[in-house]
Amino acid sequence: MTIDPTIPASLAIGRIDTARVDATAEEDITAQQAADETEAMQDAAKFARRVRKRLGLSQAEFSQRIDVSLDTMRNWEQGKRCPTGAAKALLKVLDKAPEAALAALD
Repeated sequence: MTIDPTIPASLAIGRIDTARVDATAEEDITAQQAADETEAMQDAAKFARRVRKRLGLSQAEFSQRIDVSLDTMRNWEQGKRCPTGAAKALLKVLDKAPEAALAALD
């Protein structure tokens, strides 16, 4: 099989349209990056909220159990900040093995 970038029909599914990419303005790329970042923040907010609710804890109770400030917890759930590093790992463990994680935190 021969792929000729000048013939769109010869491009495999999933290939990019280089002409379209080349024609994209920097402002459009920046706007898409911002939209992607916003979506990622909202996904992280939903995840943090889901983990807390699965445990049946209020924001105050949850923040105290995982030793983060209540403001930090609120910022995570509102999508203003995103948990990183150890906090992100802890949320994943709390999601997958809540009993063991909570026992370890006591």
